[in-house]
Amino acid sequence: MCGIVGYIGARDCQPLLLEGLKRMEYRGYDSCGIAVTDGGLPQVVRSVGRVSSLEEKLRGLQLGPTAVRYGIGHTRWATHGRPSEENAHPHRDCTGQFVVVHNGIIENYLSLRRKLTEAGHVFRTATDTEVLPHLIEMHFDGNLELAVRAALREVEGAYGMVAISSRDPNKIVAARKGPPLVVGIGAGENYVASDAPALLPYTRQMLFLDDAEIAVVEPHAIALTDFAGNRILRQPQQVSWSAEAAEKEGYPHFMLKEIFEQPRAIVDTLRGRIGPGDDVHLEDDLGALPALESADKVHIVACGTSWHAGLIGKFLIEGLARIPVEVDYASEFRYRNPPIGPRSIVLAISQSGETADTLAALREAKAKGAAVLSVVNVVGSNIARDSDAVLYTHAGLEIGVASTKAFTTQLAAMYLLAGWFAKRRGTAPEGAIRRVMHLLRQVADPMKRVIDRHSELALLAGRFSQHQSALFLGRGLGFPIALEGALKLKEISYIHAEGYAAGEMKHGPIALIDDGMPVVVVATQDPVYGKTMSNVEEVKARAGIVLAVATEGDTEVAEKADHVVYVPRIDPLLHPLLTVLPLQLFAYHAALLRGCDVDKPRNLAKSVTVE
Repeated sequence: MCGIVGYIGARDCQPLLLEGLKRMEYRGYDSCGIAVTDGGLPQVVRSVGRVSSLEEKLRGLQLGPTAVRYGIGHTRWATHGRPSEENAHPHRDCTGQFVVVHNGIIENYLSLRRKLTEAGHVFRTATDTEVLPHLIEMHFDGNLELAVRAALREVEGAYGMVAISSRDPNKIVAARKGPPLVVGIGAGENYVASDAPALLPYTRQMLFLDDAEIAVVEPHAIALTDFAGNRILRQPQQVSWSAEAAEKEGYPHFMLKEIFEQPRAIVDTLRGRIGPGDDVHLEDDLGALPALESADKVHIVACGTSWHAGLIGKFLIEGLARIPVEVDYASEFRYRNPPIGPRSIVLAISQSGETADTLAALREAKAKGAAVLSVVNVVGSNIARDSDAVLYTHAGLEIGVASTKAFTTQLAAMYLLAGWFAKRRGTAPEGAIRRVMHLLRQVADPMKRVIDRHSELALLAGRFSQHQSALFLGRGLGFPIALEGALKLKEISYIHAEGYAAGEMKHGPIALIDDGMPVVVVATQDPVYGKTMSNVEEVKARAGIVLAVATEGDTEVAEKADHVVYVPRIDPLLHPLLTVLPLQLFAYHAALLRGCDVDKPRNLAKSVTVE
């Protein structure tokens, strides 16, 4: 999730590009850069860190007096290659005549890179994006649009990309397949960006590109076509958003936006890691990982929401790969002197990759000779750098403090790791592993169906938002989801909530249940459904108020629970990816009704970088 901005017209484009990048810095801030030109060879300036660092480097850069001035800029949220000036966008071909900025992931970049290298192209970065300017240069025959079109026929993956070239000057070519792009319309000047906020100071007239569309942007003209070259006629929209509303893409809060982004984020996490035959392959991410062959235990270390993802990872890895798994709070792990060594794998999970306790646990494990693997979202973070191998989740930037899409993409990573571990160790039939991967590939659509019913959760939250305590129960894979649901509710609504394994209710929490205690039960139809329903009966026998998350078509639960939220019927192994969604939305709406700051709950920070 990166930011793109472009301008073409008669003005000095450098300040416009910088202002646009500042407005999109929330989309990525590990590095940034611009390419500017008056028709000659583009001048590229890049910097590590914030846009302010780039601004310092640009002081004194002057363009010639040509009437048409144009350029493109990018602020990066790294996916391939650590954050560095070398890996920052824009990227160039060998000649420096073709320049590209890009959001997304090119899945087949390794095979394209090999092909281009054999043809004499020289690569200077570790990014997937760098193949694009080389491909465009290879296909160029006098027309930049046609070269972009031909290059993209060879590309697999998702992209919002923008290109310029001194060999076909005074135009910007933009193409979209996945990540958003918008063209802004001015008077004798035009713009392009990945998000409307970058353009709001200059124009409110915008064309939003759909998937598989290309725009050729010149000072006085914009041509829109599909990937086959057919002309598209579309009226621009008049955008009336404020800048903040535009950053949220019309959502009232970043948290709600990020909840709605989860089906797309899951697809991004899986992209390029499950083949056409449902074969899981993580070699490009993790390398050989030789420690896997002889490992006798996996230790998962994490904090908060990531710890809940680790509990589900334990269930999956033990079930498929048949390796014993311990899940530790990272803050406790190193203080108990755990017995780990060369036959141990320590798996650290962290959204930011900077969580202090998790980083300390990882370093303790390395010092004791364990192989260290991590699942993180932020490329180039400390945990990623200190790991022997990293599986990036590609969730994109998450601004809301209460984690949502980071959690579900961590779950997707757990399914991938469990399948790959099992494949490498030969602990499960190939057909069984492929079946799990096939199910995982299909889960985005039922996730979307749950989220689309969010108005139901708003009504339910209205019934419960004035309660001061709540109990969350679940069994099996439902137990970590109960923990996560309780955490979300307490984080953002300040309602005291506790998650319990449902079978443990009789060992203490049942004393709390009366006619004023809401009890949220993850009660989907799975191998322990009957036992979960017994717990529902126990709650009702004590006049508790039951809100059940259940499987579509389940009439039994409707007879026993006071309120039911249904999720689509899918294989029980995938239930966590669905059942967490209504609990996120329930917490969100309860917090709104209580007047809480949803995106910035009190006393909490997005990344805990101190112990």
